[in-house]
Amino acid sequence: MVEGMGRTERREALGAYLTGLLLDGERKSIEPMAARLVDDPAEIQAMRQRLQQAVVIASWADEEMRKRLALKLDAELPGVEALVVDDTGFPKKGTHSVGVTRQYSGTLGRVDNCQVATSLHLAGESGSGCIGMQLFIPEAWANDARRRETAGVPAEVRFQKKWEIALDQIDDALRWGVGKHAVLADAGYGDAPEFRKALRQRGLRYVVGIQGDHRVWPPGNLPRPPENKPGTPGRHRTFWSADADPVKISAAARHLGRDGYSIVRWREGSRGKQVSRFAAMWVQSAENCRKGRGRTPTEPEWLLCEWPDGEKEPTKFWLAAFPKTTSLVALVRFAKLRWRVERDYQELKQEIGLDHYEGRTWRGFHHHATLCSAAHGFLALRRALFPPEEEVDAR
Repeated sequence: MVEGMGRTERREALGAYLTGLLLDGERKSIEPMAARLVDDPAEIQAMRQRLQQAVVIASWADEEMRKRLALKLDAELPGVEALVVDDTGFPKKGTHSVGVTRQYSGTLGRVDNCQVATSLHLAGESGSGCIGMQLFIPEAWANDARRRETAGVPAEVRFQKKWEIALDQIDDALRWGVGKHAVLADAGYGDAPEFRKALRQRGLRYVVGIQGDHRVWPPGNLPRPPENKPGTPGRHRTFWSADADPVKISAAARHLGRDGYSIVRWREGSRGKQVSRFAAMWVQSAENCRKGRGRTPTEPEWLLCEWPDGEKEPTKFWLAAFPKTTSLVALVRFAKLRWRVERDYQELKQEIGLDHYEGRTWRGFHHHATLCSAAHGFLALRRALFPPEEEVDAR
């Protein structure tokens, strides 16, 4: 991972930092890691300075390390089949850490003083790993020249919505040579029609969460293209039409009734078999449409709905750009595979120390995040390729 990242001393320091992230210890910031990496207490300060220089100050190419990690995971992690997009929060005190402000964090479940980073992961049933992480820079930060300079935010970094950051990360992965896997994301990304359209333009399948107040044309009422008969005077018609208005996703899901849902088991996990009730229908999204009319609609796709036992109505919805021949079980499995990212975050933070970084600069945060991803990738590969043997009952 560190080959070519500067002189021997820097490469050794980066290797030491990776080792420090993988060692036991409650705190993975620079000072306590330095103490664990040396045998003589008199050497702690020198090690701390080496780590500080290599991670916070030096200008090695963290994109190159992410590329190496991405290609390695894509090639060696068994059964990779998805690119998962999500974001995670880092609670912070004060106002000086790069990108920190009062903002909503799904990790915290509330608005709080924090940083938020968008990440991209490679995932399959056997394992997953983070191959990209970038801080979200709020508009107040993006437009504040003094704060940008103090935190070292590069001039080319501008305000972007989270889905725009995610799209750039996907483009990076494809440019590196990562396979064109299906993209999975929650409604924070799926609610943006621009994001879904961009994925289609790149030839990528997707299964993305969506809120129930979005509108679709349901089966049996898909829109028709405009009719323009040759020789007809006047402007050509551009609006598609249908016999009835598009309906809210939540209403379409309820209209199926409980009998329209099937029991699907999608994973055998630590909590036993994962089971719920699902239904899927072939629909077209109706963004920017009114009274059954609108511009050229999106291509037809699957609307996947979940109605768990004990709930009065369906609770979760996904749009899936998969072929019409795709089975309900396959759609459910992809929708639920997104859970891998939550496990990645848990391991990155609790085992590797992703949220232990105490610096304030753009470069330092992203160097730390890249090294954490590499350390986590090592663990993910070890677990997937050399799983612990199951205990044998000798009775």
